[in-house]
Amino acid sequence: MRRFAALYAALDGTTRTNEKTAALADYFREAAPSDAAWAVWFLTGNRPRQAVPAKKLHQWAADVAGLPLWLFEESYDVVGDLAETIALILPPPVASSDLPLHHWISERLLPLRTADEALQREQLLACWGELGTVERFVFNKLITGGFRVGVSALLVQRALAQVSGVDARVIAHRMAGDWAPTAENYSRLVSPDSGGFDLSQPYPFFLAHPVEGEPARLGDIGDWQAEWKWDGIRGQLVKRAGQVFLWSRGEELITAQFPEIVAAASAATLPDCVLDGEVLAARDGRVLPFSALQKRLGRNHPGRKILADTPAIFLAYDLLELAGEDWRPRPLHQRRQDLHGLLYSLPLSDPRQVVLQLSDIVRAPSWETLAQARQQSRARGTEGLMLKRRESAYGVGRTRGDWWKWKVDALTIDCVLMYAQRGHGKRASLYTDYTFGVWSSPAAPADGNAEANSSTGAASSGKMAGKPRQLVTFAKAYSGLSDSEIAEVDAFIRRNTVEKFGPVRTVRPGLVFELAFEGIQRSVRHKSGVAVRFPRMARIRRDKKIEEADSLDTILHMLDTMGKP
Repeated sequence: MRRFAALYAALDGTTRTNEKTAALADYFREAAPSDAAWAVWFLTGNRPRQAVPAKKLHQWAADVAGLPLWLFEESYDVVGDLAETIALILPPPVASSDLPLHHWISERLLPLRTADEALQREQLLACWGELGTVERFVFNKLITGGFRVGVSALLVQRALAQVSGVDARVIAHRMAGDWAPTAENYSRLVSPDSGGFDLSQPYPFFLAHPVEGEPARLGDIGDWQAEWKWDGIRGQLVKRAGQVFLWSRGEELITAQFPEIVAAASAATLPDCVLDGEVLAARDGRVLPFSALQKRLGRNHPGRKILADTPAIFLAYDLLELAGEDWRPRPLHQRRQDLHGLLYSLPLSDPRQVVLQLSDIVRAPSWETLAQARQQSRARGTEGLMLKRRESAYGVGRTRGDWWKWKVDALTIDCVLMYAQRGHGKRASLYTDYTFGVWSSPAAPADGNAEANSSTGAASSGKMAGKPRQLVTFAKAYSGLSDSEIAEVDAFIRRNTVEKFGPVRTVRPGLVFELAFEGIQRSVRHKSGVAVRFPRMARIRRDKKIEEADSLDTILHMLDTMGKP
């Protein structure tokens, strides 16, 4: 645990990629396979479930520190991170431990989940008594399920490649799927002669960067393949030895959630292969909004009604493996040609043709013509276009140069800041998580009492007819501002707090923000009656008064214009 905590501190203490890679490589050179396996698992984004409820952690930490609970809560409010607060207030350890990381996980942390309350408290206090401040902090992060540090899976794979001599792309493939943190799996991961793999194992996903500037800068349009960018679930359909597996981009096995896709791929006429594509909800030849697809998520045994109401398709756009052979090094235009032949070998009368489909290529003689086609994106229910170099191999992770996403401009709404909550990690002492509202109705001529009437309101402007104009909560956002802007907004929040409830502050209306988002749809779960996709703060509208912020009518008009259901 001591060496892993030191690694965490080294990674958290620098923003330089080379320094992080060196720290990772140094750790993996010295770590035993049983420790390295858990380190890889944690550092690549996996988190154990919370082992002890937060309420108990608050009380027990306060007891050990000899603090009244209210003082602990005040300390937590200032620090902003529970794991760090506990690590700071606890008295010095009464013992010292050199036990390895895997022992702390398997023998100390995991048993906490199943222990009764008395034993849980006894074991946890014993752990705290053996760990220094940094070790306690990391251990607490693992207990709470909130462990994260500023490294990507790609960086971990690069460090492992440096230590082992195995190509990083090979390591990435070996890690893909349901990789378990065992000494045996780690040894196979870094072994030059590692043998077989799980039949279900997908390939690492190849990801795109947003287009920088005008696409014409990419060169001759004939060198590029354009496809619609759909708003679904990126997935890999794996068929090996006649067995079918469906993986999401987050490397979650979602086979059971989409039985119609599995059934279509299970047909003997489709050979063993691995397809990259998109899982979409579609009915009568029309792709449904992402909100419809969400109804299918997490249902391992979807019933007849939901299967009938929200049928799913797999829209394939790349061929990664065929008959056991890795197709990824081949150029995209060849992979696409082979994929076309593979899918259209099915008889046209075969119902599988409806479920397994081929992504359309958007053909255009010039970048100008393609830009015109892109303007149809929202009418088609897409987010824009994907641009892929025809000669490109299928890479690993987010690699610049070969794949680009050319999304349509974000939708924007002017909103009023209503609530604020502290951030996390390095921003734990600042208010960085905001809730925004829009007006229940448009401003009437000479409406000068908007601020006085502002409060949370009803679900739609129709329900507000004849009532005072109110602010209705619309969306939450926490990204998009610079550090200096966050400091400015934080100071405003502290000066204009109306009330506090838990970690949240109600803020006196006074700041207008331009909120950008990728999509919008109706929702009965939200007070405004709508929900947005991927909201972010585009800018602070210092040029606008709160009375000039948008209303629900503006949003509903936006929905109608887009033709959303």
